[in-house]
Formats: sequence, structure tokens, C-alpha cells
Amino acid sequence: MKIGITYDLKTDLPLSAHLPDDFQEEFDSPVTVHGIAAVLRSLGHEVALLGDGRELLERLLRDPPDFVFNIAEGHGVGRSREARVPAVLEMLGIPYTGSDPLTLAATLDKDCAKKLIQSTCVKVPQWTTWQPDEPLDEITTRHSLPYTAIVKPAWEGSSKGIRGKCVVDTPAELVEAIESHRRAYRQPVLVEEYIEGKELTVGIVGNSPPQILGVMQVLPTQNEERFVYSLEVKRDYLRRVRYECPAKLPPARLKAVEDAALIVHRELGCRDIARIDFRLKEDIPYFLEVNPLPGLNPESSDLVILSRLAGWSYARLIERILQSAMDRHSCVFG
Repeated sequence: MKIGITYDLKTDLPLSAHLPDDFQEEFDSPVTVHGIAAVLRSLGHEVALLGDGRELLERLLRDPPDFVFNIAEGHGVGRSREARVPAVLEMLGIPYTGSDPLTLAATLDKDCAKKLIQSTCVKVPQWTTWQPDEPLDEITTRHSLPYTAIVKPAWEGSSKGIRGKCVVDTPAELVEAIESHRRAYRQPVLVEEYIEGKELTVGIVGNSPPQILGVMQVLPTQNEERFVYSLEVKRDYLRRVRYECPAKLPPARLKAVEDAALIVHRELGCRDIARIDFRLKEDIPYFLEVNPLPGLNPESSDLVILSRLAGWSYARLIERILQSAMDRHSCVFG
């Protein structure tokens, strides 16, 4: 079978003055693309590297693959950018791994995802969203604002915009953080209640039923008054954090997190693979966000670290994602 890989690669272009230094953070390195390709070839498949954008469209029309392994994040700041490649593939009738366009759009927009999960029994931190053109003079009078708060871009993943100074305690700090995020990311800004608790992420693979791959706790290696799994921490993860999977939680708490993850996975329509983030406070898991296109770097991505601690090889993880998608389309390896 001919399997194409869709992706967006990080480039070595010089950083523009009006772009933040994390503007390519969601994109993949050649190591990830070639790692996935090596697994697919080991399973006996022909692999086509398709990329994204105009080049992808031309390649799909010229020589379409039988199946696509999709990890494309999409360029720009639009809240539907992750949905573009799956939408094109559906239009052309090419089956692919992962969630559909609706799920990818709804989950990239953190405000939308939280509203959907708020209708379930899963707890969501209090939040509000500040639009790009919304005046900031209400901050000192809006009593519904959560303090202490964490400030994030509303339509980003991979911890973009979540930096060491994103936790605020006062209206003045909040104004400064919102202004900074508006300039850098050109999109709405999410102001979310900071949950003091355990940082957890849950890996889910497969369908009918989906399987909990593991619950992993992220622990700082040094005492921190307010630990945030920020971009600075992720870029220095070998020194600044350690990972624990399965998380050392009492069985009842572990089950509560797993149950919450499965509810989120179902309600948001995730397929084949997802990673869902929570904070656990006083036995209650608070939903933060879901990533239906989790990073798959063979060494450094959270889902890969989680799966490795759960006893899965990288090859097994990639094969399971592919087979889950193929099963949905009644395909078999050949």
C-alpha cells in the first residue's frame, strides 16, 4: 500500500521581527517525519512524503496515495488550520489517520473545546476570552475574571505562548500579558483560572473502544511555587522535569482521570490517537485541553515519552495509530 505523510516542517528561515520565537513550535523536524516513514516502510508500505500547502495539493492530484498518515498542523493563525488537510483528503476521497476536520477545528480553539466539555460532568477551570479588538479597560471592573490566572493564545498548541510569565495575580499584570499575547499571536487570548495541582496528560489510542495508553504526571525536578509546563520547561525537559507513567495516584483518582479523558475523547469526536491534559486538584481532574494531533518526535514528544514508559516501542505506537485508522476504513495491511 502507498501511504503518504502530510506534515509541516520547521525551517531555518531567519526570525522576523514581528513573529514570536515559538511561531514554528507546532511544526515537525525531519527526524519525526523520517521516523514515521521508517516504521511504515518496515511494515511493507511504500511511503510518499507529501508535506502541506500547494505542494501537497499538486502531489495529491498528480499521484494520490492509497492512505495518508496525517501530522500536518497548518500554517498561519486561523483556528481551522489543522482541519485543512483532512478536509482536502475527504474531498478527494483519500482515507487518513486521526480526527476529522470538525474535531481538529473545535479542539484547536480552546474556548470552543471548553464550552463543549463544560456541558459534560468533566470539570473545566473558570475562563474568559479576550478578543483582539476588545478594550482592556474592563479588566479592573470585570468581577468574573479568575485570579490567579494563566494567559494563553486561544488558537495554539505545543505550549505556544505559555511562558514563564503567563501566570498573573493582578489586573495590571493581566493587561500586560494580554497586550503581549495580542501583539505576538494575532488572535483571541484565553484567561483561565490557574489550577494548583498535579500536571497530568493522558494518551488514548484506538477506537471502538478507545484504549487508555497511560496517565503520565509531569513533575518539576526543583521546587517551584507555581509549576507551569511552559515552553521554556519543554525546551529544557531533560533537566527541568521528570515523567512518571503510570502516575503514582490512588486507584480512585487514577480512574477519575481516565474516565474524564474518555469522556473528553468521546464528546470531542477524537479518533485513532489523542493526548488530553488535566490538572488534578483535590481529587478532581480539571480539563485543560486536548491534542488530537499530538507530537510524534521519536525522542522528545510527550506522547512518545508516555508510550515508552507504558512499555510501547515507537514502532508499536505508529503501527497502532495506522491500524486504528485502517480498521475504521475496513483496510488491512498488505
